[in-house]
Amino acid sequence: MKVTVVKNILAANDIIAQKNRELFDTNKVFAFNLMSSPGAGKTTLIEEMGKALQGKINIGVIEGDIQSTIDAERVAQTGITAVQIETAGACHLDANMIRSSLNDLDLAPLDILVIENVVNLVCPAEFNVGEHKKVMLLSVTEGDDKPLKYPLMFQESQVLLISKIDLLPHVRCDVGRIREAALSLNSDIKIIEVSAYTGRGLPEWHEWLMQNVSTG
Repeated sequence: MKVTVVKNILAANDIIAQKNRELFDTNKVFAFNLMSSPGAGKTTLIEEMGKALQGKINIGVIEGDIQSTIDAERVAQTGITAVQIETAGACHLDANMIRSSLNDLDLAPLDILVIENVVNLVCPAEFNVGEHKKVMLLSVTEGDDKPLKYPLMFQESQVLLISKIDLLPHVRCDVGRIREAALSLNSDIKIIEVSAYTGRGLPEWHEWLMQNVSTG
């Protein structure tokens, strides 16, 4: 019975996700689902996107948090259009939450929509919200065992950003192990090492974004 219920929930979610995707495509918006655990640096990454790509493309963000509007307020200060979803305890965003938030977000002027998911290494990868791509952010401060502990996140993502790379001298983390494990789970995943503090890897990340905008 439990398996049937879960399948029904996901099937209903996928129907709404498809409608979201059609809306993104109609408005020629590239939407990606940004996922991570707490403190990996998603919001800081988005802030740097806003600064670096200002005047080149228009970015919108749907911020998912259990509570508060802190992250939406942060990214709005960079000129990014931001809408906050407070999930009131839910551990992930689903397609219906995204659909509802689009009532407060004008897609027409946007080139990119970032869906910053609730911080969690399990549920976000299970729910399609209509995005074109999934992007996983993993900080070196979390260690190098996460791909093997939470494989679905890496299997479902098209890009893995290994963040806070500038902190490597101060933490026990083998980036080579992360790369090897991630590629064993998903041989097509693109891996970029980034640091919002030093700027390392950000040009490559921004280039990937621009390529996806241009290809639609």
